[in-house]
Amino acid sequence: MQVVVGAAILRAGQLLAAQRSRPAALAGYWELPGGKVEPGEDERAALARECREELGVAVAVGDRVGPEVPISDGMVLRTWSATILSGTPYAHEHAALRWLTAAEISELPWLPADAPLIPHLQRLLAG
Repeated sequence: MQVVVGAAILRAGQLLAAQRSRPAALAGYWELPGGKVEPGEDERAALARECREELGVAVAVGDRVGPEVPISDGMVLRTWSATILSGTPYAHEHAALRWLTAAEISELPWLPADAPLIPHLQRLLAG
């Protein structure tokens, strides 16, 4: 089973969302930043690496958020909370980044894998 990790990056009561630029079928949809865990890599270390690569930030990884979500082809998404330790997020691999309030989260078109996490993300921001 291939684990994909997602980062619920929080700042001042807001969540960082990233808009996909590729592949074409997924372009325009929103997701939590993250990526695949490499063989032998710890999930938290993978998430920290992905945030450095995708966003140019160092993060502190917190607790798991929401359920494990089956994606496809034997892959599962596991989401973790995170806070930025240093750097300013930059969309290296995405079309755009956006900070969202709890109310704004449900307004965006999310990837099918991330959509089941919306109520969990809203609760995380609420409290």
